[in-house]
Amino acid sequence: MKEDKKMNNTHRNVEVEHKDVQKKSDSSLVASTFIKYAAYIILFFGFLYFLVKFVFPMF
Repeated sequence: MKEDKKMNNTHRNVEVEHKDVQKKSDSSLVASTFIKYAAYIILFFGFLYFLVKFVFPMF
């Protein structure tokens, strides 16, 4: 009976560790999405700067 309790506790610990790993991957997913959209915004403003500085003065 004591061996069964030890196995259940071991199984519970593995579940908790799995949940911690899941949380880490969620935060890294959020961080990578933030970096991706920040890059889009920087490229967009860079394109606008190019238009204003070089293309519009031609007209």
